Amino acid sequence: MSLNIQFKDTSRKTSEVLEDILNEIKTDRITLRDLMAMIGEQGLLLLCALLSLPFLFPVSIPGVSTVFGAGIVLIAIAITINRLPWLPNFVANRQLDTAKLVPVLNRGINFLRRIDRYLKPRFLYFTTGMVANRLNGLALTFAGALLMLPLSFIPFSNTLPGVAILLLSTGISQRDGLLVACGYVMIGLTVIYFGGLAWLIWATGTSFEIPGFG
Repeated sequence: MSLNIQFKDTSRKTSEVLEDILNEIKTDRITLRDLMAMIGEQGLLLLCALLSLPFLFPVSIPGVSTVFGAGIVLIAIAITINRLPWLPNFVANRQLDTAKLVPVLNRGINFLRRIDRYLKPRFLYFTTGMVANRLNGLALTFAGALLMLPLSFIPFSNTLPGVAILLLSTGISQRDGLLVACGYVMIGLTVIYFGGLAWLIWATGTSFEIPGFG
């Protein structure tokens, strides 16, 4: 099997592909390795979208962002260098409860079904060519790294990069440059939000200086 990723354009909607995957899940437990085998190399972008779905809520489950974020980062790096991804065992073999996963997939399908009709190939310079592929892969990698930060206790700290990953991966797979551009905007908003939090922590710390040490 070739080590290169052979992405091809598809006329299938993202929600339709997710629905097919949902119908294939028959066991009580499933791993990321199983999902990758079901989706195939053509669906690596879809897998990134899938892993971002649990974070579309203000506060996510603590600990999940690190594992899922690591999976997204490694897949995105593989996309950037045009190679099939390597995942460490703690990521690839992590057991997922399908009783919890299937409802997440269903919510993702319902959400994507509502926006599928608006997706179409446009602004192709955002999705076509080696430079665009490299930049988009790096953007996905960066968004995944932001998702990995242990800040799940802070509202929207996982939601913003999660939305960015969903927009980028869906936009790239559907050749919708407008959606990809929105993903870049969301990454910018995430950086601004995290920067604001860092400034607030710094400002709060300096306001409590001990007399004689300021």
